[in-house]
Amino acid sequence: MCYIFDTHAHYDDEAFDADREELIGSLRENGIGAVVNVGASMASCKTTLSLAKQYPFFYGALGVHPNETAELTEADMEWIKEKAGEKKIVAIGEIGLDYYWDEPDRKTQKEWFVRQLALARETGLPVIIHSRDAAKDTLDMMKAEQNGLTGGVIHCFSYEVEMAREYLDMGYFLGIGGVLTFKNSRKLKEVAEYAPLSSLVLETDCPYLAPVPNRGKRNSSLNLPYVVEELAAIKKMDPKDIIKATTENAKRLYRITDI
Repeated sequence: MCYIFDTHAHYDDEAFDADREELIGSLRENGIGAVVNVGASMASCKTTLSLAKQYPFFYGALGVHPNETAELTEADMEWIKEKAGEKKIVAIGEIGLDYYWDEPDRKTQKEWFVRQLALARETGLPVIIHSRDAAKDTLDMMKAEQNGLTGGVIHCFSYEVEMAREYLDMGYFLGIGGVLTFKNSRKLKEVAEYAPLSSLVLETDCPYLAPVPNRGKRNSSLNLPYVVEELAAIKKMDPKDIIKATTENAKRLYRITDI
């Protein structure tokens, strides 16, 4: 059986407090073979580490989301660097820039983005990049810091084909999730059509961004078949081939060989 790989989830989120174990326990029987839980704050990095240890098919990424960088310290970076050496930690992320919420100030966001890109170089791990309403600054900074970087994924890709081309040329994967099913997602559909399947990975960003027909509800990996169907329609391919390809891509992205 070919399993779906959810490359970006937040199962430590309080939205799952009521039924976390039951839900995670149901994933494998519903075709979800692997999940990367992604840190967004120092607290969620610690719970991500716990989830990766608790569930054999869970992996973790450690990093701090741009909107959570105001209180960061160098000691936090040292902690992440140390824990990044653990076997099931597969990436540094999610890191980047967020000008939609625009907090803390952009200077602070940029400083910690550069620092965490350096952390990826130090650890040799790929990066998970968060970029919202910050297209030019994100790309400019990643080009400036590219030397020695180890690849990664542009999570929840939301820009035009021209920006996709830049990242694809740099060797990055693009993360595709529930937004692909939205009626107003013309840009993302164009990107999904343009990008080679070998550069796309599936993600939920759960509990956020549930696909149609569950838009607005709590998201989980169980919704990924809707994204598969949409991507298969765009690519004019069999959904099973989409699943097989994106799972192999995810394993390449995160350098996972034991599944």
